[in-house]
This record gives sequence, C-alpha cells and structure tokens, in this order.
Amino acid sequence: MSPAPDPRSDIDGDVYVSPRHLAGSLAIGDPALAPLLALGWDLEHDDLGNVYVNSPDRKIRLGFLPEGEDDGLWRINAYKDPFGPPAWGVCFNDSTPTEFVTAFTTALAEAYEQGPDAYLTRPVADSAEHNPFHAVVVLVNRGWQLDRPEPDTFAVKAPDGLAALHFTTGHLAPEGELATRAARWEIWAGTSLDRPLWYATASTDTPVALLKAVTECVSDPAPLPRWRQDTHSYVEGMAQLTPILPPSPPAPTPLDVKRAVSSRRPATLPAASVPRWSTTSRPPLPGPRR
Repeated sequence: MSPAPDPRSDIDGDVYVSPRHLAGSLAIGDPALAPLLALGWDLEHDDLGNVYVNSPDRKIRLGFLPEGEDDGLWRINAYKDPFGPPAWGVCFNDSTPTEFVTAFTTALAEAYEQGPDAYLTRPVADSAEHNPFHAVVVLVNRGWQLDRPEPDTFAVKAPDGLAALHFTTGHLAPEGELATRAARWEIWAGTSLDRPLWYATASTDTPVALLKAVTECVSDPAPLPRWRQDTHSYVEGMAQLTPILPPSPPAPTPLDVKRAVSSRRPATLPAASVPRWSTTSRPPLPGPRR
C-alpha cells in the first residue's frame, strides 16, 4: 500500500496516480530546468519555442525540444572538451513524467558543483562507488524483478509488469547511443517496448549517481498528482487514480479547547452590584423624629 501523500505539500492536480510510472508528463518543463537555472546557467531559445541551457564552461548542454525532429523532448549531453564529441548523453521522450527528469537535473546540478570528476566519471564494474548496478539495486530493493527478455539484455521489471529497465551488454556504437534508442540503458513504461507509454535512454558512460537518481524517483512508492483529463487513455484501466481531497483542518489542541470554552462562558457580576435605586432596593429607614 502506498503511503499517504503529505497534505501540506503543494498539489497540482485533481487525482493521485499510482504507480507513478503510469502518470505521464506535465504540460511544462520549468520544474526540470529550475535546478540548473538556479546555478546561473545560460538559457536561450529559438523562434520555434525550443529551449537550450548551457553550463558556464559549456561542458554540459541541455535541450528542451518541444519542436524537435523526433519525440526526444529532453536531451542532455556532457563533454570533456566543449568542441569534442559528447562523453555521455541522456534522452527523455515527451511523455516521460517530468518528476523523473527533475530528479536527473537535480543530481546533475549537484554533480556539477562538485566538479568534472563527479559529472564525467565513467561507471566501473569493479568500483565500490561507481558500479553501474547500484542504479539497479535500488529497483530490486523496491520489489522489481529480474528479467532476461533477450540474450544480450539484462533487465528488471516493476511489480505490475508495466515498467522495466534494460541494460544492453556488448559493444554499442557511440553515435547510435546518442541519436537513437539503441543505448546502453533504457527505462520505459507501458505494455510494449516498441510503443511505450514513455521511455528514457542513457549512454554507456553516464555517471552512476545520475542514473541512480532516476531509478530512485521512478520506483518511489508515493503517487504523483495529475489532472485527470491529462492522463493517458489506457492508464485509466491500469493505474490507481485517487481523488485529491482538500486537507482536513488540524485537530484542536487542549489550549484551543480551553480558549473556546472561555469565550462561551457568560460574564459574572460582582457580588454587591445591585443597582442603587432599583425596584428591589429596600426603602430607606425612617430618620429620628424632631
């Protein structure tokens, strides 16, 4: 059972979608851009509405491409040399839940502040810190199951079978990893890998910390808020949609109860407050005769 969302958090939607890998994308990209813009990265845009964000040293570039040539809405590349080929590349398609992209850009911002050794470190199988399967262990610990859909593919799939992460073994062409879905890592949701609800890819040398940030967010048991009319058509029958209700008022404290009782208690008059000339006053005693 998923934990109840925190009613004090900011909510944008009228239903909670669970599991979250069926939530779909938000209509805006601002939340995912915010961690990088907060560091002072440059933002540019073209006449079509595409947005480009560059790190100050030009070694990391992000493209938010709603008018791109394909469905790759988010493309992030990192470079050892600003004028050389990318060291690694990541792509999120246009239906990927924006929270997953935000998890990646947040981890990327943290890595950038630490320096090139953090955002350009290649995964190493025999490394305690940079072992690529650290990103997979997160999923297994949260109930995802091992799978082997093809001889050259290692995979884990979500408990409901509607999301999976694939790791392709063997040699891959660097150009293909950056420009197509034929990348080392692919995480997706839906009933078919050929036509997924959404997908995200990462090339061979993508740092493990960035991959792990995504797998932790994808497998988080907390639901995501969405407007019901924006949910994918077939999600209605596969995801659990829970109406978002306004938060209940907080329970009164003992001090609140005491104050309420005091406000309803009638004021009491002093003991000797009978009006001087009221009808209940005793007549004056006769004075002495002259």
